Amino acid sequence: MALALFAGCGVYSFSGASIPDHLQTVAVPIAEDRVGGTPPGAEGLLTDALVRLFGDRSRLALVADEGEADAVVRASIERYAVAPAAVTGDDRAAVNRVTLAVRVVVRDRVEDRDLLDRAFTATEDYAPGEGLQGEADATASALDQIARDAFTAATSDW
Repeated sequence: MALALFAGCGVYSFSGASIPDHLQTVAVPIAEDRVGGTPPGAEGLLTDALVRLFGDRSRLALVADEGEADAVVRASIERYAVAPAAVTGDDRAAVNRVTLAVRVVVRDRVEDRDLLDRAFTATEDYAPGEGLQGEADATASALDQIARDAFTAATSDW
């Protein structure tokens, strides 16, 4: 997978994103799941969210080949947990909570330095009666929040 390109000079700002002018292209490799146990497709959901944000909210052109990109955005799922967030009087879960931690590294390949290397966390609740679909939906929502937080951190630090 890859990200998007738009030309410009100086530091460009769009939707609050400020990007140095020497960065024109970005690649977003498929996110890595380092913990397992996440719902199927979690890596793709995270990758797609990052691609969408960098493609829609920055002037960077998405490219598929990391070797041709000025910047590379790598993400890895470092923690995944599901636990009761609220319990009924008979010790049954009333609400379950998905907790995710994702490390995001944005590498400036032109200046050979990391622009961002940080862990992001998010939680999302769902009703136990929603089963695996509820867990999957909560996971998707938490991953989307992490992608938004990572995009904001990456582009506001540039």
